[in-house]
Amino acid sequence: MATLSVRRRRKRKLQSDINVVPYIDVMLVLLIIFMVTAPLLNVGVDVNLPQADAKSLEQNKKQPVVVQVNKDGALAITYEGVDRPQRVNEAELVAKVRAFVEADPNVPVYVAGDRDVSYQTVYAVLSLLQRDAKVPRAGLMGAPVQSGQ
Repeated sequence: MATLSVRRRRKRKLQSDINVVPYIDVMLVLLIIFMVTAPLLNVGVDVNLPQADAKSLEQNKKQPVVVQVNKDGALAITYEGVDRPQRVNEAELVAKVRAFVEADPNVPVYVAGDRDVSYQTVYAVLSLLQRDAKVPRAGLMGAPVQSGQ
């Protein structure tokens, strides 16, 4: 009986220290997550766009409607049966493109922005085509890379 009471007294002593091992594990996992995601958060990246070596997309049998945006922001439109681009304002552009889309909803519509035009101007034209002219899909045109550049 005396041995039982000695065993009970030798029970584990209460530990007053904090076990920090789980906190260290969590901290290391968070450190790894932040190290991986930090390079992806660069906001001010310089981009030099419109040239690419990509192959052109499969051509449709239909002639596309091409909206040109000059470097001063002037708009012009080219479509089947027109030799030269016609200068238009935004209202005329919306009316003409909407007529093409209503006649054939699958007609390809492309925006050809000048290299020196601001991205905001091209984006505004794309938004205008989708919002007002009801174009379901509008693409961007680019030129292949020249060998001398």
